[in-house]
Amino acid sequence: MPKTSQKLINKIAITSIASVSALGSNSESVWKSYLNDNHFLESKSYNGQQRFVSELGQDSKVAIQKLKESDNKYKSLDDSVLFAIYASRLAIKTAGWKIGDNFGINLGSSRGATALFEKHYSEFLSTGKTATLASPTTTLGNISSWVANDLLSTGPEISHSITCSTALHALLNGVAWLKAGMAEKFLVGGSEAPLTDFTIAQMVALKIYANENIDYPCQSFNLEKKQSSLVLGEGAAVATLEIGEPTNALAFIEGIGYATEILEHNISISAEGTCFQKSMKMALQNTKLSEVDVVVLHAPGTIKGDLAESNAIQEVFGKHQPLLTSNKWKIGHTFGASGMLSVEMAILMMRHNHFIGIPFLNQKSGQKNIRKVLINAVGFGGNAVSILLSDK
Repeated sequence: MPKTSQKLINKIAITSIASVSALGSNSESVWKSYLNDNHFLESKSYNGQQRFVSELGQDSKVAIQKLKESDNKYKSLDDSVLFAIYASRLAIKTAGWKIGDNFGINLGSSRGATALFEKHYSEFLSTGKTATLASPTTTLGNISSWVANDLLSTGPEISHSITCSTALHALLNGVAWLKAGMAEKFLVGGSEAPLTDFTIAQMVALKIYANENIDYPCQSFNLEKKQSSLVLGEGAAVATLEIGEPTNALAFIEGIGYATEILEHNISISAEGTCFQKSMKMALQNTKLSEVDVVVLHAPGTIKGDLAESNAIQEVFGKHQPLLTSNKWKIGHTFGASGMLSVEMAILMMRHNHFIGIPFLNQKSGQKNIRKVLINAVGFGGNAVSILLSDK
């Protein structure tokens, strides 16, 4: 690795971000999707019941199917892997990286090959046998390994699952590798394809799934709602990280924070959002609170989850309250991919200097410039991550 000054190593740039979700599959279509108050939640039948979900748009579905049919080996892959390959190709192209370059990969997922695992297990229950490729196509490492295979990268490849904060933990890991001088470039993110009968049944069993047929089924960060309103969505989002100040930088990682808290329940965080408080304070330790323009919330649409994050923000920011937003009212909760989709939203708001709010909340943005944005994510059990981005 070439010698790099410590000053530049301390500066980590995001040089591209790419995604595939209900919002679209390129920055233009994604931004256009954000510029209105419409959501992408539809009622579909799962396990004989109507449930709101957020699926890829038709154009994206066609593109994923085309990818699946482009290589005989890809026909046996789960959608979570295909989503990641598709988004990763877009990301490295935009960043100016080439097939075969030396870069690290850290892509994770909360559930991984959900549909494929359920398919193989169902076959096993009915026949007592399983398909030859059942194991290798459902391991968690499947995502980063197949992306590395597709891009012919020569750096390290890592997969992990830290439930809903997976993508931001991937970003943390990429930053650590870069600052340690062990790599110069890293591809990080998350992918999720959770729209299956069993996965949705699990969320319903937790009594947190949306069941009201209202204008906005996912009431993300509506602190006055009377029942939880989580909705699941599918998608992937990945970003390219590079050392220094490249001319094509979209944003810079100014602060990172992370925390966990003692489990009281398998899915709970404290009412005060202790893990959020700690992660935000860590990310903001070198920044004046008044400089933070927007927080992109985790805000899953559950009563306790939204309130805990709100309490944490009140505690951390006090009188310096920034604008607050989330994209889950629009595309639902994409589990392990959600944090990076929030990073994408933050970058788009900074680049267009335009605040995208939550339409059912009364929050005036005025003419405020968007220069610094904090992004939150948390996984089951209180694994919180906060990332502070700046435009310079």
